[in-house]
Amino acid sequence: MPGQITIFTDGGSRGNPGPAAAAYVLMDEKSNRIEARGFYLGRTTNNFAEYTALLRGLQAAKQIKAKQVTVLSDSELLVRQINGEYRVKNADLQNLHSQSLRLLEQFSNWQVKHIPRRENTEADQLVNTALDLQKDVREECNKPPAQGKHLRLGVLISGGGTTLMNILEHIKKGRLNAEVAVVISSRSTVTGIEKAQKAGLEVKIVRKKDYPDIHEFSRRIEEVLDAAKADLVIQGGWLCLWNIPEKYEYKVMNIHPALLPSFGGQGMWGHHVHEAVLKAGCKVSGCTVHFCTNEYDKGPTIVQKCCKVEEGDTPESLAARVFKQECLAYPEAIKLFAEGRISVQDNIARIKK
Repeated sequence: MPGQITIFTDGGSRGNPGPAAAAYVLMDEKSNRIEARGFYLGRTTNNFAEYTALLRGLQAAKQIKAKQVTVLSDSELLVRQINGEYRVKNADLQNLHSQSLRLLEQFSNWQVKHIPRRENTEADQLVNTALDLQKDVREECNKPPAQGKHLRLGVLISGGGTTLMNILEHIKKGRLNAEVAVVISSRSTVTGIEKAQKAGLEVKIVRKKDYPDIHEFSRRIEEVLDAAKADLVIQGGWLCLWNIPEKYEYKVMNIHPALLPSFGGQGMWGHHVHEAVLKAGCKVSGCTVHFCTNEYDKGPTIVQKCCKVEEGDTPESLAARVFKQECLAYPEAIKLFAEGRISVQDNIARIKK
């Protein structure tokens, strides 16, 4: 009989109201997954989906006779309502809110906490899968090891390290047969360095301004990657162009927060990209994983994921939606590489079945 259970919950609607799904992931005290499920809900709102995820997760915890639960949700509104900080005004949500509280009171101890979206990737992925398939989904909790060659990854960062942490999460859960051999940062004071060090990773600072020209800068990056015996280089928020040596041709990947070849090139990164997408009046956006060449955003496309541009979007709200797709696209591309399923001809990456 389990004691302390952690429940990750998420819900989402494509349209609000629109096609919606809810999901939960149950973890034991050792962070082993007990159960992971997604539910297609048909047409409803984001808030209804979030509460449905909470209810289904609590019901699952009761079924396995958990004594204590900690619920982690990226819905700040839901968390504040459950903790009595906000009043529930919507009649439909009032019923779900009451049901949730009644279930929570059946545990000897409970907590409901808010977490950022980047820490809720598993439940989020189940929501997206249920939406894409328009049916309920269940993930096996004792998956076989990830297939393909075991990769030593060199990860290049220039900022907060969110892409790095997503990749580490996939490795931890056995979804990628890989390890991060070294992290290279082009800046010395970014939060990604601290995150990498806390994860026990080797971090090297290689700043462009410390070298007389791009050739010396690139040579130093190459030396660090060689020393780490990197099989594949992952650029995660890396902002510096460097000369990729021939031995790393089609072994360096980047993720761009738009659907290339649109909205790419020098200066098109982060909020600049999302501002340009909104200014152009695009109805969809997304992300592109591509091999890097010695030109900005010109390499062969490996994986692309789309998301809707909503009415009233800001660069920040669009960026959050695009990042959800990035969390799916990059691991997929790395896995394809590990399995030897990518071939490049005439600057086109072809994926073998």
